[in-house]
Amino acid sequence: MDAIWPYVWSIGPTIILGLIFWFVMWSIVRADRHERSATERLDAKMDAEERAAAGLPPAA
Repeated sequence: MDAIWPYVWSIGPTIILGLIFWFVMWSIVRADRHERSATERLDAKMDAEERAAAGLPPAA
């Protein structure tokens, strides 16, 4: 059992940093996905308002 600990101590920080990196990247991708969704909804709303102001029928 004593022979395992040097390997655990050498690979442990790599695994921890990998998990931190994965979490940060996952958060960035998730935030980007939500931001794009919100922007698309806002663009659709603005387009509908502009079409209504111009007297055009709603977009299909």
